[in-house]
Amino acid sequence: MLRKFGHVLALLALLVAEVIALASSVLTLMLTFGLGMVFLFPPQVRMIRWVTRTTRRVVHASTGVTIEPPYLPKPPPPQPQPDGMYRSNRTLYKTPRMPAWNDRWKWLLTDPATWRDGLWLALDPMVKVLLVPLFILLPGRGLRVYALWCEVLLAATAASRLAGQVNHLSRVRNLAVDTQAAEMRRIERDLHDGTQARLVAIGMTIGAAEQLMATDAAAAKALMAKAREASAETLTELRRIIRGIHPPVLAERGLADAVRALAMDSVLRVTVEADLPNRPESPVEAAAYFAISELLANAARHGKAKTVAVDISCNGPNLRITVADDGWGGADPAKGSGLAGIERRLAAFDGVLAINSPPGGPTTVTMELPQVLPEYWAGELSKLPRWKLVTVVALHSTAWCPMFPQGIVAAIFKIFGVDEKTWFLALHLPGPWQWPVIALMIALGTTMYVVAMALPALHEKKGGAAC
Repeated sequence: MLRKFGHVLALLALLVAEVIALASSVLTLMLTFGLGMVFLFPPQVRMIRWVTRTTRRVVHASTGVTIEPPYLPKPPPPQPQPDGMYRSNRTLYKTPRMPAWNDRWKWLLTDPATWRDGLWLALDPMVKVLLVPLFILLPGRGLRVYALWCEVLLAATAASRLAGQVNHLSRVRNLAVDTQAAEMRRIERDLHDGTQARLVAIGMTIGAAEQLMATDAAAAKALMAKAREASAETLTELRRIIRGIHPPVLAERGLADAVRALAMDSVLRVTVEADLPNRPESPVEAAAYFAISELLANAARHGKAKTVAVDISCNGPNLRITVADDGWGGADPAKGSGLAGIERRLAAFDGVLAINSPPGGPTTVTMELPQVLPEYWAGELSKLPRWKLVTVVALHSTAWCPMFPQGIVAAIFKIFGVDEKTWFLALHLPGPWQWPVIALMIALGTTMYVVAMALPALHEKKGGAAC
């Protein structure tokens, strides 16, 4: 109870900030749209949003109700044109400062949540005053009523949620395009610097052997042998490039066996534990495989590790991968050690990357890709216990009797005055008891059907939660 009163006092204390914000908002609107002092508008909006953000936190702490912010995503930073200038509407600027300010002003002005916050700020003091008696007598109930009021104007709308999803999808698309472009440049570089040069050298060697064929057969034979060796090296190079694009073992045998093959080729002592009842989709497997490959390379190249443990498992429909090594630690995505590339690769699937790498080691990297495994892949469900199976079969086989002939059909006979009683139990009873028994039969049959369907559903839910 004392804690509830503390939350009530916190909300009432915010009245002071709300009154100040309301008075300054009225003055700011007059100066902004009356005298053109537009530079006052963004700071005022930020002050109001601070008040609403604080209110959301207090409401959540007092009632457990989470009020999601409704604000539209921030505009992206201005991008320069090919000539290096920045455009804002029809005006060009040498620096991005003014275009960024214009975008921010338009974002704050056109966001419906800005004006909803203003309406809430104008009405909230009156609402709090009206709720004071309820706050004093029943503080818990008063806080819940106040939370409902705040949800009306401060919660996210369908438009803001949709805008946030569109913004997130745009970022993910850009990351995926950038990652694909980087992969294409890497493949092109490998082909140009390695395979292409080897093929040109083979062609020149064969051409020289053709010239020496008539005059010096031994030298021509040596050149052909050299060309054969170079062709074998080129084939090895091509296989390496193909494995870098999509390893055949990954396509044929799945993620677990591909990672085991990767561990066998690594210079480190790598142990792999995999518990995946079924394979994820091919793009998910590729993203996870190359992320693990990059982490193994980082452990050997930067961390100077000797042993690495890879654990691949599922958490419901989520794919979870943990890579732990005994290296020096200090891994940081900002240092360009390949971790940023892994984040971009996982972002295409809304994946997250968590790193625990204190200086001196060890390093543990956890990756989780949400909702990439169908739920029926999340684990093998245990069989229904025998007593549950017998109960479900018995209920399904007998529920029809009270439900239909003893309930619904008897009710129809009763409504239309049919004199035939046959084996309908309710119709053989005295008149005052007939309708209660009919209702009881219908309720009994419905309950039996519900229990028969609920037992397997609850068992499946309990079994699917543990992978």
